Amino acid sequence: MVNVLFWLLPLLHKMCPGHAWVASNLLMTGPKAYLIYAGSVQVGTQTGVEECKRQFAWDRWNCPDSAIQLKGLRRATRETSFVHAISAAGVMYTLTRNCSLGDLDNCGCDVSKNGKIGGSGWLWGGCSDNVDFGERISKHYVDSQETGQDSRATVNLHNNEAGRLAVKATMQRICRCHGMSESCSVQTCWTQLSDFMEIGNYLKIKHNQAQKLDIDKKRMRAGNSADKGGGILDAFGSIAQTELVYLEDSPDYCRRNSSMGLHGTEGRECVQHGEGLTQWERRSCRRLCHECGLGVEEKRIEVVSSCNCKFHWCCKVNCDNCSEVVVKHVCARREGPDGYGFRRRHRGPK
Repeated sequence: MVNVLFWLLPLLHKMCPGHAWVASNLLMTGPKAYLIYAGSVQVGTQTGVEECKRQFAWDRWNCPDSAIQLKGLRRATRETSFVHAISAAGVMYTLTRNCSLGDLDNCGCDVSKNGKIGGSGWLWGGCSDNVDFGERISKHYVDSQETGQDSRATVNLHNNEAGRLAVKATMQRICRCHGMSESCSVQTCWTQLSDFMEIGNYLKIKHNQAQKLDIDKKRMRAGNSADKGGGILDAFGSIAQTELVYLEDSPDYCRRNSSMGLHGTEGRECVQHGEGLTQWERRSCRRLCHECGLGVEEKRIEVVSSCNCKFHWCCKVNCDNCSEVVVKHVCARREGPDGYGFRRRHRGPK
């Protein structure tokens, strides 16, 4: 769990009179109001982390705990672009949802379009999720972490924005019919957030399509501040705000590298067989083990759980302890000069 102070302290120092709306709302009752928003920020950040782990569960890079701390991300790779985007999206998503549920002061449904014609046969109405509020507060919390003026900070801010735009891009329109005998002659419609998994799926596609920026390093080293800014902007070219960008190629996630905080794939679990597997689960042993020069080892693990539970009046539940042997498959080294017995077929960082 990311510490709330990790988000709060930089923002307190960066708050300025020019942000009148935010200052008046966040600080209207002092720390109390501030902590109300901070709680949503903390939950939103954790939501992003959990979705990151779900999306990359069967990839060589599996969103390890070291990826949670945004300030610790010294590299600007394809993977860190996803971390920034999904974290910003998680914060905006939670703030928006809590706002619409009435959990936050001075915030509620977005009714700004209600009564207006939205399209043929339907009008805006109901309780639309207030994404503008979520976006606004999220931007001040999350973007305040970037205090630098270099290319990495610019890339991180861009990816934060791409994450927030993903929340908007995946919103759903919900409609209700009106008319005699449910004729649905007129509909009122509103927009609501999708399940956060849909936002994760959307951003995973953006991660796979992420674009590497080509920055003129000589110009960046030699030029003045204005010239440096121009060099960064030139590198973005025609890249849309919705796209993820990165600066550095991903390292080799197959091998352990303690200095870079990489754990490698040795010891990772994969799935050999089973019904109803996703395409990523079906490919997991090949991608995590074989293509990283490792074999697959079968392990039998005894799992003890409660069973045969009985309720006794009143009010006690007695259970037995039942053991079950579970078979798991993990990536393991084979005998060889370097501990890797297979010819390496590395096909990228994933």
